[in-house]
Amino acid sequence: MTLVLPPRLTTSAQALRDAARRRGLSTVQLPTYAVPADVRAQHLHAGPGFADIAAPALNIALLQAPEDWLARLPREYTGREISFGPIREAYRLRRPAFIKSPNDKQIPAMIYTDGSRLPGPDAVDPHTPVLISDVVEFAAEYRLYLLNGTVHTGSQYAQHGRLSLGPLHKDAAAFGAELLAECRDTLPSAIVVDVGTADGDWSVIEANAAWASGVYTADPQRALDVVLQAAGPAEAVTPRDHRFLRVPNPFARE
Repeated sequence: MTLVLPPRLTTSAQALRDAARRRGLSTVQLPTYAVPADVRAQHLHAGPGFADIAAPALNIALLQAPEDWLARLPREYTGREISFGPIREAYRLRRPAFIKSPNDKQIPAMIYTDGSRLPGPDAVDPHTPVLISDVVEFAAEYRLYLLNGTVHTGSQYAQHGRLSLGPLHKDAAAFGAELLAECRDTLPSAIVVDVGTADGDWSVIEANAAWASGVYTADPQRALDVVLQAAGPAEAVTPRDHRFLRVPNPFARE
């Protein structure tokens, strides 16, 4: 098996590359977004732009959460009001909100003082989907790598909105297990979910594609397990995961 990587490697990509090599897998780092005809790979780790070009060329299937997954979660798991819809509706907001693209970075994830601060129709298609969330300050944030209904590995990555790396807290893992017990069928078999604690309560922050997520201090070998299943041969996708397949952006570019 071969893991393909993009031209520029993040620290996480380097860690996963090294983990793959220690496991006996081949790795190939492409010099550009173009995939040479002689390259053969079954897995990838990269951002959405590279993935949307490389995955179709290599017949790699990408798993991700549904775009509206976070908005459909019960309030007991989010701890805040979250809505999903086209950005044209978000323009009408007249209050601060945390707004982001669901599975890409087309709309920068940040707190907007109101809808007028969003990229306008001259910059993005008015139908572009966004997630709109109440503003919450999380005391601590954790990344969970989920595989086949279990918390496979994870780590702390922030405290009070600032990068702060550390081990996975047992309570974060327990909250992830509780989430899976109730909502496993709403997620693909391999995915990353970020969770955090605010005012003593645990909440889901967001879901991210494992093939595009930072490892932080999670076990690279166990994170690699999740990445390989989240971005693998199209013919190996199980029937339950077919509804979680990403449709590559035909206009993807570097």
